[in-house]
Amino acid sequence: MKPIIGIPLRYAFSKNDKAILYMNEYVRRTFQTAGALILAIPPVKDVNYIETRGNMFEELTDDDKKTIEAYLNMCNGIFLPGGVKFTPNDRYLLERAIEKELPILGVCLGMQMMSCYKEDIVIKENEEVNHDQGNDETILFHKVKIDKNSKLYEILGVKEFEVNSLHDRHVTPNSIYKTVGYSTDGLIEAIEYPSKVFNIGVQWHPEISYRFDDNSKKIIDYFINEAKKNMN
Repeated sequence: MKPIIGIPLRYAFSKNDKAILYMNEYVRRTFQTAGALILAIPPVKDVNYIETRGNMFEELTDDDKKTIEAYLNMCNGIFLPGGVKFTPNDRYLLERAIEKELPILGVCLGMQMMSCYKEDIVIKENEEVNHDQGNDETILFHKVKIDKNSKLYEILGVKEFEVNSLHDRHVTPNSIYKTVGYSTDGLIEAIEYPSKVFNIGVQWHPEISYRFDDNSKKIIDYFINEAKKNMN
């Protein structure tokens, strides 16, 4: 049997003003290729994800939380994708997934949200460092150094390697999540939650480079195998 990976969808409007829910196609393709089933978790509010400012999203009601809980009860793991902002829906999903001890993998914005877990949101722009490789998604853009005393090092077996990069913001240290990876120019690139359950955030996109990069494949495959252990 295949594990079920819950992935939040985004609510927006198409060019002809039709309401849509969307997921990056790399995410769908990679997780299906890697042997997982995807459970798309829709937002609980009809709020335009792209046009609404991050601090203008409505807070969740008790019924909203029950809806998210029902989706989580069907999941063996949670993938937190990239994006432009996170919502109360996303933050509650992370909080409850941690409490339920589900394996979690967050990338780019997903990692940035994890870095704000139980703390104020602190995400900064750094004009002096360019970590956005643009539209060419077939390359690895810069190097990352990993702490040898980390789950990520255990998975990859290398201390330094190259990653893709599509972000223009960076995070500050979190008192709960441990920083385990830095770019060679000093930005936080990987964090881990201190538990036996797989709970890792990375600033790059292994779901995009899965098909041509061994390290990306190792991360995704390991996450899915951990989700398999969580199957009833």
